[in-house]
Amino acid sequence: MFLVRQKNQRVSYFALLTALGISKTTAGALAADPTVTAPLQAPVFDSKRFLNSSATRNWTLIVGGGAVYEPEYEGSDDLTVNPIPFAIFTYGEWLEIDPTGATVTPLRYGDMSFSAKVGYESGRDEVDHADLRGLGVIDFAATLGAKATYEWGPVELYAGIDQTLGGSESLVGTFGVGYSIPVTERLIFEANAEAILANDKHMDAYFSVNAAQSAASGLPQYKAEAGLKRVNFSATATYLLSEHWLLRGEAGLGLLTGDAADSPIVKEKLQPSAQLFVGYKF
Repeated sequence: MFLVRQKNQRVSYFALLTALGISKTTAGALAADPTVTAPLQAPVFDSKRFLNSSATRNWTLIVGGGAVYEPEYEGSDDLTVNPIPFAIFTYGEWLEIDPTGATVTPLRYGDMSFSAKVGYESGRDEVDHADLRGLGVIDFAATLGAKATYEWGPVELYAGIDQTLGGSESLVGTFGVGYSIPVTERLIFEANAEAILANDKHMDAYFSVNAAQSAASGLPQYKAEAGLKRVNFSATATYLLSEHWLLRGEAGLGLLTGDAADSPIVKEKLQPSAQLFVGYKF
């Protein structure tokens, strides 16, 4: 289903996870604004029907497509547009399957929740961009992750960790805060900020240049070590066109830091992105 051309950070994980979290975002955000009413002369938009297709059905399916405008690879100064078809399936409050993997949330305690995820890291190929020539291939690999989330009204605090099995053998930690609020009955606004830390193996795979790579690429040798790799900021708007159709757009900005920012592979520390998606909920 997910047919994006493979390349490093080809789907911009941090951005795509936000852009594709449609079912989770709409749930609760719309119901939180009971004061909004539709004009008498227009049909009332039934948000409850959008969020819960029937009283007995415990699942949702959203399919659609869109495009992402993003750097060619993490650290590139060239931007490209990638089309992205997608499907998101949720079952109750404990299972979500989307193009990035499958997430299970087995434990909820008050405003806290704990989840586990099976996903993937797409790796990087030297043929993806001229600036990567001579740097070799980072293999595609599966990932296992865990995440803790605390919801405080419209604010969500979260911390997660992901281990790559094979490939770069990365261990990546993410800490963030998100804010979501319904502006009107149909329009939902979100803002998010997060910090990403990575271990030596991740930094070495994506940002170091060893002797052989230096000779093949012409880049100077460089050793990147573990630490804060990046901070991300994003703003998102979701508009419910009808009881089945929705439109979602996002603007994001990433900033590479530390050893990642100083790598000769990185041509631009600021990593902007923009996304637009249309989805249909069954």
